[in-house]
Amino acid sequence: MTVGKLWLIVPAAGKGRRMGANRPKQYLFIDEKPVLAHTLSRLYHAYPQASLQLCLDEDDAWFDARWVPFGDWRRVTGGAERVDSVLQALDGLATEAADDDLVLVHDVARPCVHLDDLQRLLEMLAEEPVGGLLATPVADTMKRADEAGRVAATEAREGLWHALTPQGFRYGLLRKALKRAIEKGIHVTDEASAVEAQGLAPRLVTARRDNLKITHPEDLALATHILAAQAKAIAGSVVDDCYE
Repeated sequence: MTVGKLWLIVPAAGKGRRMGANRPKQYLFIDEKPVLAHTLSRLYHAYPQASLQLCLDEDDAWFDARWVPFGDWRRVTGGAERVDSVLQALDGLATEAADDDLVLVHDVARPCVHLDDLQRLLEMLAEEPVGGLLATPVADTMKRADEAGRVAATEAREGLWHALTPQGFRYGLLRKALKRAIEKGIHVTDEASAVEAQGLAPRLVTARRDNLKITHPEDLALATHILAAQAKAIAGSVVDDCYE
């Protein structure tokens, strides 16, 4: 198999109400740039050849096209849920995308995804017929709660993984899986769950644990530290290369 045309879908139509801010979380700033700009920059450096489908709320008053580094990109009207936005983008590509084209979907609130992980994921997906996603093995003890908020059981963590993004699948497979999941009333929390509902098993690609999703107020400060640490590590690597 080959990658063919590479399509990126970034759902960014969410309201981010859990942040308690005066704007959606993708427009909160880290070092003078909004989260959305950091995320798109990271994706562009890994996949400059990709065509971006950016899903935004129809009434989005915060977006600035200057934050988009891609030459080939399109604004897509986002839906009420993530799955609606992704399917809107896929439907919009119906006359352009081939069934075997690769589609990567990435959360706009994950600006810390590492370039190494992005490149390794693409390399793996080039020969993967089902598709796959970045993920990390669960490291903490897992508790299941009862209705009263008390521990009902301790779950074995062996074999459990945290699903991250990007998640990548062939265009035809992903579009069909999402449509069928919606028709059957399946609650779709990510692209992989829709593909799993078709009886398929996406591949887990081990990723770094600093691929943080900004969801709560304290996550913004943590993302700031992660991006700073990553930038320092990259700068140090460049200096080391100069002296080799």
